[in-house]
Amino acid sequence: MPKNTRASHGASASKKPRWSAEKRSARGLPAERRRGGAASAERRPGRRPQRAEDGRPMWEPRGKDAKFRPERAPEERRRPARAPFDRDARPARDARPVRDARPVRDARPARAHQERPARHEDVVLERLTAQAVEATEVEGLGFDDLGLGQNIVRAVNELGATEPFPIQAATIPDVLAGRDVLGRGRTGSGKTIAFGAPLVERLLQLNADRAGSRREFGRAPRALILAPTRELALQIDRTVQPIARSVGLFTTQIYGGVPYARQLGALQRGVDIVIGTPGRVGDLAAQGRLDLSKTVITVLDEADHMCELGFAEPVQEILDLTAPGGQKLLFSATLDKGVADIVDRYLVDPAVFEVAGEDQASSTIDHRVLLLDQRDKQQVLVELASGPGKKLVFARTRAFAEQLADLLDDAGIRAESIHGDLTQSRRTRALEKLTSGRVNVLVATDVAARGIHVDDIALVIQADAPDEYKAYLHRAGRTGRAGKAGTVVTLVPRNRRRRTEELLSRAEIDAEWTSVVPGDDVIAELAGRVDG
Repeated sequence: MPKNTRASHGASASKKPRWSAEKRSARGLPAERRRGGAASAERRPGRRPQRAEDGRPMWEPRGKDAKFRPERAPEERRRPARAPFDRDARPARDARPVRDARPVRDARPARAHQERPARHEDVVLERLTAQAVEATEVEGLGFDDLGLGQNIVRAVNELGATEPFPIQAATIPDVLAGRDVLGRGRTGSGKTIAFGAPLVERLLQLNADRAGSRREFGRAPRALILAPTRELALQIDRTVQPIARSVGLFTTQIYGGVPYARQLGALQRGVDIVIGTPGRVGDLAAQGRLDLSKTVITVLDEADHMCELGFAEPVQEILDLTAPGGQKLLFSATLDKGVADIVDRYLVDPAVFEVAGEDQASSTIDHRVLLLDQRDKQQVLVELASGPGKKLVFARTRAFAEQLADLLDDAGIRAESIHGDLTQSRRTRALEKLTSGRVNVLVATDVAARGIHVDDIALVIQADAPDEYKAYLHRAGRTGRAGKAGTVVTLVPRNRRRRTEELLSRAEIDAEWTSVVPGDDVIAELAGRVDG
């Protein structure tokens, strides 16, 4: 039977009996059984109680785990009364003493700043900036003068490009020469043709014996084009595929959100150019379904955005799987430190180009900001979207995009939404409805900012201002494409004016600010319902 338990001994065992003084003395124990206090402290070896001058202990016992503290008289324990606040007696700001003992930042020796090593990405970007060549306007120059074959030139002309844009005229000769190229140009400046057309011509030069031959079963791709989003990958394929087919080359798309079967079937039949996103391309390469060992040309489109989405490491792993010494092409609307490691590691003596005259003065886009109350935002949005023509509305979240699409539908405006929660088939179908004119408004999140290519979007409405300036530039790039006129309208609540001003300042945009309420004439003018 267990000992010393309530269950076995009952109520009598609830407390140990107290010994008497005689019994304690018989066993050689002190007569007192008190814990703590001055007496027990004095009996401990090596411990002497501290006493004040009047003989009182300077600590007060408070049980077993007591923390001793000096004893103070009752009058000393009281908090002294606070003197009444006299505002007139407060010294002026200029009259307050200056604490000279604190070191001043500017007074530090300049040597500490001079010897600070520059960051890796700063060195790379400064080097690239110094090497950049401005791509200027060219007159009287055709694609055939750049070294492209007749079939490719004919396919490019059928796409609507009769004369090369500056970024195309600057980069195509170096791509054909086999150099690594880094090109920067705003959205809609023609970057897809700038790398797509010479890529096809370059493959013909490298493998002249296989050009125009029958499709070889299981042929490994020789070129890879990576894009950050599915929409951008599809947009690139719509441009590159007809150019490749004109000379007997084959392309396929590899991206997530769709079943593997169709993509694996295309790879088994053999392709020359793979256009895809880093996630699915890396997945198939890791499974051994995609062989990149024969890939001699790799293109990174919107490389900075891929780094922002967290694809920097997967992109580097994919580049390591390609053929050693292959040609690397990077094209982007913005160039920042996110791509510095990729540029420094994989590009060998690159030719760097930047489109000249990409300031607001030379742009065909009109930037307007409507300052309003938060409660009026949805009504103003409905009035802006009710005009003729195709319009693109940007929202910050997926839920708000769905809400705005339903709001416009209820107002009699045909609208569709596109965001990351939708399947790829639904996203593609919504974009096709806008292109064909079956809907007038497409409400999108930033997932589509770099993947929507519709030439006749005249008005971009930002129901939510973006959080960073690069997102603003890419949203604005959905209109005013290929030199056409366009308008970007940003709806800003009054309490977010300062933050929006900082955003536009970083984007180097000088927008016209207008305070509006529902029903103002300026809203009807921007919507296109009246003549400007």
